[in-house]
Amino acid sequence: MNTVRTFRARKPSVTLLESFAPKAILAASAILTVQAQYPASVVDYRSGTGFSPGYTNTTAAIGMPSRITSGEYGGPVDPFSPPYTRDQLVSIGVGGSLTLRWDSPLKDAPGNPYGMDFTIFGSTGFSLTNAFDANWNPIGKPATDGSLFNPNSGTQKISVSSDGKTWYVLDPARSSKVDHYYPTDGSGDFGIPMSASLQPAEFSGKTLDQIRQLYRGSAGGTSFDLAWALDATGKPVGLTEASYIRIEVLSGKAEIDGLSMVSTVPEPQTWALMASAMAGLWVWRRFSQTLR
Repeated sequence: MNTVRTFRARKPSVTLLESFAPKAILAASAILTVQAQYPASVVDYRSGTGFSPGYTNTTAAIGMPSRITSGEYGGPVDPFSPPYTRDQLVSIGVGGSLTLRWDSPLKDAPGNPYGMDFTIFGSTGFSLTNAFDANWNPIGKPATDGSLFNPNSGTQKISVSSDGKTWYVLDPARSSKVDHYYPTDGSGDFGIPMSASLQPAEFSGKTLDQIRQLYRGSAGGTSFDLAWALDATGKPVGLTEASYIRIEVLSGKAEIDGLSMVSTVPEPQTWALMASAMAGLWVWRRFSQTLR
Protein backbone atom coordinates (compact mmCIF):
# COMPACT_ATOMS: atom_id res chain seq x y z
CA MET A 1 0.00 0.00 0.00
CA ASN A 2 1.43 3.34 -1.05
CA THR A 3 1.25 6.18 1.40
CA VAL A 4 0.88 9.67 0.08
CA ARG A 5 2.17 12.38 2.33
CA THR A 6 0.85 15.88 2.03
CA PHE A 7 3.07 18.79 3.00
CA ARG A 8 1.65 22.18 3.78
CA ALA A 9 3.80 25.26 3.46
CA ARG A 10 4.43 26.87 6.78
CA LYS A 11 2.94 30.32 6.91
CA PRO A 12 5.11 33.14 8.15
CA SER A 13 4.08 34.53 11.47
CA VAL A 14 2.16 37.77 11.74
CA THR A 15 5.05 39.14 13.78
CA LEU A 16 7.44 38.52 10.89
CA LEU A 17 5.12 40.24 8.42
CA GLU A 18 4.65 43.17 10.74
CA SER A 19 8.42 43.62 10.92
CA PHE A 20 8.53 44.19 7.16
CA ALA A 21 5.52 46.49 6.96
CA PRO A 22 7.43 49.55 8.27
CA LYS A 23 10.07 48.95 5.60
CA ALA A 24 7.42 49.30 2.94
CA ILE A 25 6.47 52.66 4.40
CA LEU A 26 10.14 53.70 4.55
CA ALA A 27 10.60 52.71 0.92
CA ALA A 28 7.85 55.03 -0.22
CA SER A 29 9.14 57.78 2.05
CA ALA A 30 12.71 57.45 0.76
CA ILE A 31 11.58 57.61 -2.87
CA LEU A 32 9.54 60.75 -2.21
CA THR A 33 12.44 62.34 -0.35
CA VAL A 34 14.83 61.83 -3.26
CA GLN A 35 12.30 63.08 -5.83
CA ALA A 36 11.39 66.16 -3.78
CA GLN A 37 15.00 67.31 -3.60
CA TYR A 38 15.08 68.27 -7.29
CA PRO A 39 12.87 70.41 -9.57
CA ALA A 40 9.84 68.58 -10.93
CA SER A 41 9.01 70.68 -13.98
CA VAL A 42 10.05 73.53 -16.25
CA VAL A 43 7.53 76.38 -16.14
CA ASP A 44 9.16 78.56 -18.78
CA TYR A 45 12.31 78.69 -20.90
CA ARG A 46 13.62 81.48 -23.11
CA SER A 47 16.95 80.79 -24.78
CA GLY A 48 17.96 84.45 -25.18
CA THR A 49 20.77 85.68 -27.42
CA GLY A 50 24.13 83.94 -27.70
CA PHE A 51 23.05 80.64 -26.16
CA SER A 52 24.80 77.43 -27.23
CA PRO A 53 23.01 76.07 -30.33
CA GLY A 54 21.42 72.67 -29.76
CA TYR A 55 21.48 73.00 -25.99
CA THR A 56 17.78 73.73 -25.54
CA ASN A 57 16.64 70.47 -23.94
CA THR A 58 14.86 71.84 -20.87
CA THR A 59 14.30 68.38 -19.38
CA ALA A 60 18.04 68.33 -18.67
CA ALA A 61 17.36 70.64 -15.72
CA ILE A 62 14.67 68.41 -14.19
CA GLY A 63 15.53 65.79 -11.59
CA MET A 64 18.96 64.89 -10.30
CA PRO A 65 22.03 66.62 -11.79
CA SER A 66 24.48 64.45 -13.74
CA ARG A 67 26.61 61.81 -12.08
CA ILE A 68 27.60 60.04 -15.30
CA THR A 69 28.15 61.26 -18.86
CA SER A 70 27.09 58.65 -21.40
CA GLY A 71 28.56 58.05 -24.83
CA GLU A 72 31.93 57.17 -26.31
CA TYR A 73 33.79 59.89 -24.43
CA GLY A 74 31.67 59.70 -21.32
CA GLY A 75 32.39 58.52 -17.81
CA PRO A 76 31.93 59.69 -14.23
CA VAL A 77 31.26 63.41 -13.79
CA ASP A 78 33.96 65.03 -11.67
CA PRO A 79 35.61 68.48 -11.35
CA PHE A 80 37.96 67.63 -14.26
CA SER A 81 35.21 66.03 -16.39
CA PRO A 82 32.03 68.10 -16.13
CA PRO A 83 28.80 67.35 -18.00
CA TYR A 84 28.87 68.56 -21.59
CA THR A 85 26.25 66.75 -23.71
CA ARG A 86 22.97 68.11 -25.07
CA ASP A 87 21.13 65.60 -22.89
CA GLN A 88 22.73 67.04 -19.76
CA LEU A 89 22.67 70.80 -20.24
CA VAL A 90 20.30 73.61 -21.15
CA SER A 91 21.88 76.88 -22.32
CA ILE A 92 20.67 80.40 -21.49
CA GLY A 93 21.90 83.45 -23.40
CA VAL A 94 21.54 87.18 -22.79
CA GLY A 95 17.93 88.11 -22.05
CA GLY A 96 17.03 84.44 -21.62
CA SER A 97 15.67 82.70 -18.57
CA LEU A 98 14.79 79.32 -17.10
CA THR A 99 11.97 78.95 -14.56
CA LEU A 100 11.63 75.73 -12.56
CA ARG A 101 9.12 74.41 -10.05
CA TRP A 102 9.46 72.02 -7.10
CA ASP A 103 6.63 69.79 -5.91
CA SER A 104 7.77 70.33 -2.33
CA PRO A 105 8.87 73.88 -1.46
CA LEU A 106 12.44 74.79 -0.61
CA LYS A 107 12.75 75.94 2.99
CA ASP A 108 14.82 78.66 4.57
CA ALA A 109 15.85 76.20 7.27
CA PRO A 110 18.11 77.43 10.10
CA GLY A 111 19.88 74.07 10.25
CA ASN A 112 21.01 74.07 6.63
CA PRO A 113 24.82 74.03 6.23
CA TYR A 114 26.26 77.53 5.79
CA GLY A 115 22.67 78.82 5.80
CA MET A 116 22.21 77.82 2.14
CA ASP A 117 18.90 76.52 0.79
CA PHE A 118 19.47 75.44 -2.83
CA THR A 119 22.31 74.86 -5.30
CA ILE A 120 22.64 75.35 -9.07
CA PHE A 121 24.98 73.06 -11.05
CA GLY A 122 26.61 74.03 -14.35
CA SER A 123 29.14 72.79 -16.90
CA THR A 124 32.44 74.35 -15.85
CA GLY A 125 35.47 72.34 -14.75
CA PHE A 126 38.91 72.80 -13.26
CA SER A 127 41.73 73.39 -15.75
CA LEU A 128 44.51 70.79 -15.85
CA THR A 129 48.14 71.83 -15.50
CA ASN A 130 49.46 68.53 -16.86
CA ALA A 131 51.02 68.06 -20.29
CA PHE A 132 49.22 65.58 -22.60
CA ASP A 133 50.45 62.65 -24.64
CA ALA A 134 49.62 61.96 -28.31
CA ASN A 135 46.25 60.46 -27.30
CA TRP A 136 45.34 63.49 -25.18
CA ASN A 137 45.80 61.63 -21.91
CA PRO A 138 47.32 63.71 -19.11
CA ILE A 139 50.92 62.86 -18.28
CA GLY A 140 51.18 62.15 -14.59
CA LYS A 141 48.39 62.44 -12.03
CA PRO A 142 45.89 65.14 -13.11
CA ALA A 143 46.10 68.35 -11.07
CA THR A 144 44.75 71.88 -11.39
CA ASP A 145 46.00 75.41 -10.81
CA GLY A 146 42.56 76.36 -9.47
CA SER A 147 41.40 78.13 -12.64
CA LEU A 148 38.29 77.10 -14.61
CA PHE A 149 37.62 76.16 -18.22
CA ASN A 150 34.32 77.07 -19.88
CA PRO A 151 33.13 79.25 -16.96
CA ASN A 152 30.23 81.68 -17.08
CA SER A 153 31.93 85.04 -17.61
CA GLY A 154 28.72 87.09 -17.44
CA THR A 155 26.13 87.97 -14.81
CA GLN A 156 22.73 86.61 -13.92
CA LYS A 157 19.74 87.34 -11.70
CA ILE A 158 18.18 84.69 -9.47
CA SER A 159 14.56 85.19 -8.44
CA VAL A 160 12.34 83.09 -6.17
CA SER A 161 8.61 82.76 -5.62
CA SER A 162 6.28 80.75 -3.41
CA ASP A 163 3.31 80.89 -5.81
CA GLY A 164 4.80 81.59 -9.25
CA LYS A 165 3.15 85.02 -9.31
CA THR A 166 4.96 87.21 -6.80
CA TRP A 167 8.71 87.20 -7.37
CA TYR A 168 11.66 88.37 -5.28
CA VAL A 169 15.22 88.87 -6.49
CA LEU A 170 18.02 87.36 -4.42
CA ASP A 171 20.45 90.07 -3.30
CA PRO A 172 22.93 90.44 -6.21
CA ALA A 173 25.61 91.61 -3.81
CA ARG A 174 25.52 88.25 -2.04
CA SER A 175 24.80 85.96 -4.99
CA SER A 176 27.68 84.24 -6.76
CA LYS A 177 27.79 83.41 -10.48
CA VAL A 178 26.09 80.24 -11.63
CA ASP A 179 27.99 77.84 -13.90
CA HIS A 180 31.19 78.95 -12.17
CA TYR A 181 32.74 77.85 -8.89
CA TYR A 182 32.46 75.08 -7.85
CA PRO A 183 32.69 72.40 -10.59
CA THR A 184 30.37 69.43 -10.18
CA ASP A 185 31.59 66.22 -8.57
CA GLY A 186 29.10 63.49 -9.39
CA SER A 187 30.38 61.29 -6.56
CA GLY A 188 29.39 63.92 -4.00
CA ASP A 189 26.10 64.79 -2.32
CA PHE A 190 23.98 67.28 -4.28
CA GLY A 191 22.25 68.24 -1.04
CA ILE A 192 25.42 69.50 0.66
CA PRO A 193 26.46 73.06 -0.26
CA MET A 194 30.02 74.28 -0.57
CA SER A 195 31.51 76.80 1.82
CA ALA A 196 31.64 80.11 -0.06
CA SER A 197 34.79 80.95 1.90
CA LEU A 198 36.73 78.33 -0.07
CA GLN A 199 38.93 80.33 -2.47
CA PRO A 200 40.17 79.30 -5.95
CA ALA A 201 43.80 79.55 -4.82
CA GLU A 202 43.18 76.75 -2.31
CA PHE A 203 42.71 74.32 -5.23
CA SER A 204 46.05 75.16 -6.84
CA GLY A 205 48.19 72.05 -7.30
CA LYS A 206 45.40 69.77 -6.08
CA THR A 207 44.60 66.36 -7.55
CA LEU A 208 41.08 64.92 -7.75
CA ASP A 209 41.40 63.19 -4.37
CA GLN A 210 42.67 66.39 -2.78
CA ILE A 211 39.85 68.43 -4.36
CA ARG A 212 37.34 66.02 -2.89
CA GLN A 213 38.88 66.52 0.53
CA LEU A 214 38.22 70.25 0.17
CA TYR A 215 34.66 69.55 -1.04
CA ARG A 216 33.99 67.61 2.20
CA GLY A 217 31.35 65.36 0.62
CA SER A 218 29.66 68.08 -1.42
CA ALA A 219 28.95 67.76 -5.16
CA GLY A 220 29.97 71.40 -5.70
CA GLY A 221 27.79 73.93 -7.50
CA THR A 222 26.75 77.48 -6.56
CA SER A 223 24.50 77.80 -3.52
CA PHE A 224 21.94 80.42 -2.49
CA ASP A 225 19.98 81.46 0.60
CA LEU A 226 16.24 82.31 0.46
CA ALA A 227 16.93 84.90 3.16
CA TRP A 228 18.60 87.00 0.46
CA ALA A 229 15.18 87.67 -1.15
CA LEU A 230 14.49 91.40 -1.64
CA ASP A 231 11.33 93.31 -2.56
CA ALA A 232 11.11 95.96 -5.26
CA THR A 233 12.56 98.57 -2.88
CA GLY A 234 15.57 96.41 -2.03
CA LYS A 235 14.40 95.44 1.45
CA PRO A 236 14.51 91.86 2.80
CA VAL A 237 11.10 90.15 2.71
CA GLY A 238 11.78 87.33 5.16
CA LEU A 239 10.79 84.62 2.69
CA THR A 240 10.56 81.27 4.48
CA GLU A 241 9.93 78.98 1.49
CA ALA A 242 9.78 78.95 -2.30
CA SER A 243 8.54 76.51 -4.92
CA TYR A 244 9.80 78.41 -7.98
CA ILE A 245 13.31 79.44 -9.07
CA ARG A 246 14.08 81.65 -12.07
CA ILE A 247 17.55 82.05 -13.58
CA GLU A 248 17.89 85.11 -15.84
CA VAL A 249 21.08 85.82 -17.78
CA LEU A 250 21.98 89.51 -17.97
CA SER A 251 25.28 89.10 -19.82
CA GLY A 252 27.32 86.23 -21.23
CA LYS A 253 25.65 82.82 -21.11
CA ALA A 254 25.16 79.99 -18.64
CA GLU A 255 24.78 76.23 -19.06
CA ILE A 256 22.58 74.59 -16.44
CA ASP A 257 22.81 70.89 -15.55
CA GLY A 258 20.41 70.85 -12.62
CA LEU A 259 19.39 72.20 -9.25
CA SER A 260 18.97 70.72 -5.79
CA MET A 261 17.51 71.86 -2.52
CA VAL A 262 19.92 71.66 0.39
CA SER A 263 19.23 68.62 2.53
CA THR A 264 20.36 67.88 6.07
CA VAL A 265 20.07 64.13 5.30
CA PRO A 266 23.10 62.88 3.32
CA GLU A 267 22.15 61.26 0.03
CA PRO A 268 24.14 58.04 0.60
CA GLN A 269 22.03 57.37 3.69
CA THR A 270 18.86 58.06 1.74
CA TRP A 271 19.83 55.61 -0.99
CA ALA A 272 20.91 52.97 1.53
CA LEU A 273 17.61 53.38 3.36
CA MET A 274 15.68 53.10 0.12
CA ALA A 275 17.55 49.97 -0.97
CA SER A 276 16.98 48.32 2.40
CA ALA A 277 13.36 49.38 2.49
CA MET A 278 12.67 48.15 -1.04
CA ALA A 279 14.21 44.78 -0.18
CA GLY A 280 11.97 44.59 2.86
CA LEU A 281 8.96 45.56 0.76
CA TRP A 282 9.67 42.75 -1.72
CA VAL A 283 9.95 40.14 1.05
CA TRP A 284 6.83 41.47 2.75
CA ARG A 285 4.80 41.22 -0.46
CA ARG A 286 6.04 37.67 -1.17
CA PHE A 287 5.20 36.50 2.33
CA SER A 288 1.81 38.21 2.20
CA GLN A 289 0.92 36.25 -0.92
CA THR A 290 1.52 32.94 0.86
CA LEU A 291 -1.21 33.80 3.34
CA ARG A 292 -3.91 34.13 0.68
